[in-house]
Amino acid sequence: MIATICRKAHFNAAHRLHNPKWSNEKNVEVFGKCNSHNFHGHNFDLEVRIRGKVNPDTGFVMDLAVLGNLIKEEIEDRFDHKNLNEDCPEFKELLPTTEYFVKVIYDILKPELEKDQLLHITLHETQKNSAEYGDW
Repeated sequence: MIATICRKAHFNAAHRLHNPKWSNEKNVEVFGKCNSHNFHGHNFDLEVRIRGKVNPDTGFVMDLAVLGNLIKEEIEDRFDHKNLNEDCPEFKELLPTTEYFVKVIYDILKPELEKDQLLHITLHETQKNSAEYGDW
C-alpha cells in the first residue's frame, strides 16, 4: 500500500529581494517593497508531504513524530527568526525568493528520507502566496 503523510510547521524569517547584478533602480522596479534596505519579514507556513510504502508492522509511511523532529531540527531551528540574506549561508549566492526557499528546504530534507520515499514541499510565504517543489 502507498500513502502520503503531511506534517505542518511554522516559522518566521526576514529577507530582502535584491539582485546585486542590477542597478538599485531596476531592483526597485522589479522587487518593489520587497527590495527594502531594512528587509521585511514573513510568517512562513510549511507543509512537508512524504509518499511511500506503508510499513505493515507499524502502519506508518514514516513516524510523524520523527518527521516533526526532523523538520524542527533541520528547518525551524535553522531559519526561524533569521535574516535569510545575512544569517543563512544557503542564500549567500541565491535570492531568498519563496521559489528558491522551497527548493532549499527540499534539498535539506530529501537526504534524510528512505530512498524509495517521495518528498513534496509547500511553503506559504503569506496566506495568498506559496511555492511548491518536490518529487511529484
